Amino acid sequence: MAIQAEDEEILSKFREDKTRNEAFNMLLKKYQQKIYWHVRRMVIDHDDADDLTQDVFIKVWKNLPGFRNDAQLYTWMYRIATNECITFLNKKKQKNNISLDDVDYELADTLSSSDQFTGDQIQRKLQEAILTLPDKQRLVFNMKYFDDMKYEEMSEVLGTSVGALKASFHLAVKKIEAFVTNTD
Repeated sequence: MAIQAEDEEILSKFREDKTRNEAFNMLLKKYQQKIYWHVRRMVIDHDDADDLTQDVFIKVWKNLPGFRNDAQLYTWMYRIATNECITFLNKKKQKNNISLDDVDYELADTLSSSDQFTGDQIQRKLQEAILTLPDKQRLVFNMKYFDDMKYEEMSEVLGTSVGALKASFHLAVKKIEAFVTNTD
């Protein structure tokens, strides 16, 4: 597998002091966009997504020496990014002393007013529908729909069974369909 071989090269270079920075630059080049868009779909706001993506890669830099190869490199980084998003959303909820529903409304407002969001009306409606989902369903839907992740990979990232993930995705799709058809 070319992806695995490339990851092995990155990890091998990272273990050597003299090639560590080069390896990290390779890692950034390969995964930064994917991680950014995963984070962005969860937190909506570009500036928050940018900050969180930096935080993710700082954690990757600090923890990569302990990476044990028991998961794919991308899956491991995806897990870090997912945890950062959940922590961020929970802090936002606690800081503002508001419910997660209110955070979701705030995110929807951000989506509507964002000049970085260039989607058409259908895409905006889809994003608004996704924001009505509970965090876990939103994560599962984003991972499957946007990132085209296999359920087995999602299971590694989220620590949830494949069956539960399939059920979450199915429920998310039903809720999104209901949202879109009821808000025309």
